Amino acid sequence: MTKLSVNINKIATLRNSRGGNRPDLLQVARDCERFGADGITVHPRPDERHIRYRDVYDLAGILSTEFNIEGNPQEQKFIDLVLDVCPAQVTLVPDVIGQLTSNHGWDTVREQAYLKEMIAVFKARGIRVSIFVDPDENMVAAAADCGTDRVELYTEAYARGYGRDREQAVAAYVKAAQAASAAGLGLNAGHDLDMDNLRYFKACIPQLLEVSIGHALISDALYFGLHNTIQLYKRQLV
Repeated sequence: MTKLSVNINKIATLRNSRGGNRPDLLQVARDCERFGADGITVHPRPDERHIRYRDVYDLAGILSTEFNIEGNPQEQKFIDLVLDVCPAQVTLVPDVIGQLTSNHGWDTVREQAYLKEMIAVFKARGIRVSIFVDPDENMVAAAADCGTDRVELYTEAYARGYGRDREQAVAAYVKAAQAASAAGLGLNAGHDLDMDNLRYFKACIPQLLEVSIGHALISDALYFGLHNTIQLYKRQLV
């Protein structure tokens, strides 16, 4: 079954909006695991507007499932953080400083030399590396040449097109997934996947190893409760 990694950035955003420690980020992470999450994802950014670097160190000491840290390795502070924590997986995302949310994948052709260097740094510490890519067969093939273990397909375009024509919306992702399999890469996916579009995506891409979901899952938890919501999402991945 495809693993569900819960992104808890939004929990940190809520906590930070009032100061203090409510909600308790560490307790929420523990509860996500207890409620069935297969992993926890965080995406610390330089301005620490949601996940703080201290949070990452604290989470590393209490998690029992896979820890996935997302971010841009062009920030030395991010590199040092990942090497200190040694999570199960690091997902490299080409965000710029101040970016609201991730909105594109790496150009794995133009950035190949740089990505090779960074991937080697993390793999030398035994950390599995995934890189964020658009659903483009050429970008996926070039990602394999970078030495990455996995790619994470950026799924906003799929989510945006799902309601109009889901077959058309998923077509590029199916081809990208086939390219990943042909290149020997593991396959993750994330961004705007939700309870409406997740099952179809999984059905079309059975080799999917992991999805990382935060915003939609936390929003749904306001209505359904966190425990129930995590179970509802996991049922979409069977």
